[in-house]
Formats: sequence, C-alpha cells, structure tokens
Amino acid sequence: MTERPVLYLVVCAAGPAEHIDELVDLLIADGWRVCLIVSPTAAPWLDRAALHDKTGYLVRVEWRMPGDPEPHPPADVVVAAPVTFNTMTKWALGINDTLALGVLNESLGAGLPIVAFPHVKAELAAHPAYAGHVAVLRAAGVVVAEGKVVNPAPGRRRWDVVNEALRSLHPR
Repeated sequence: MTERPVLYLVVCAAGPAEHIDELVDLLIADGWRVCLIVSPTAAPWLDRAALHDKTGYLVRVEWRMPGDPEPHPPADVVVAAPVTFNTMTKWALGINDTLALGVLNESLGAGLPIVAFPHVKAELAAHPAYAGHVAVLRAAGVVVAEGKVVNPAPGRRRWDVVNEALRSLHPR
C-alpha cells in the first residue's frame, strides 16, 4: 500500500477560512494527507488544535527556528484557499514576509502543482494591478480559479469546486 499524497493547504484571512474544517474533511475523505499553513491574520479565526487532531500535523503559522526539524512531509500539491487580494499581489511579486507566502513562493519555485482560490472583493479585483498579478501567477503555472468558493451553485457544497479542480490538476 502506498502512502497517501501530501497536500499543503494555505489558508488566508477571508470569510471562507472560518469553514476550512469542511474542506479538510473533504480532502481527507478524498485520500489526501493535509498539512495546513495559515496566515497570521487567519490563525486566530481557526481552532488549530482541532485541525491538528484532524490532520495529525501541526497547523503552521510561524517560521521554524534554524535547526528545527520540518514538521510537515514534502508536498505533492498545494492549494491556496481562500487566498486574499493581499496574498495574491505579494505572491506575484515574490514577497516572502509570512510563512504562508514563503510556502507559496517556494512551491512555485519548486514546480509543484498549485491551485489558488482567490476570495477578493469586487472593488479590490478591479484594482489596476490585480489582473496583472493574476496573469503573472498563471504564466508561472498556478491554476487560479474563477469565482468564489462561498457561493456554490445550488445543490453543491461550499468546497466542491476546490475538490473538483484538485482532481483535474492531480488525478490519482
């Protein structure tokens, strides 16, 4: 029996983060080992102890100290959901000022499959720089989903769109 593949789930401070436990349940049921990396702003919104119990892995917010062991196994795929305007723009520019951005930047540089689900207000999406930042990430190979995960079509669960995109990106 082979080990289940590892999925890094990068979570930013947007409304859907409050329901990230639902996505974790779906991903685990779909056969993934889920490792959460959470932005500092999103961290207080989550029950990190419950998510640790659910996944078996530490929910990371901070950088580890030099010499400390890596608490997560290497990723096979990365999902950023929800990902904010701030994170999308910083990521496209290569800014590395949080662990969440560090993981996204390193994963992009390593050529890992990455799918991002922006949750961005219309006013921010209309900012003149935003479309260019999305284009930079797409040109680098990131699959940037359209629409918001919190408004699923009737009869669908909030996170189904994430699971479907992930299956097409990383069929198993």
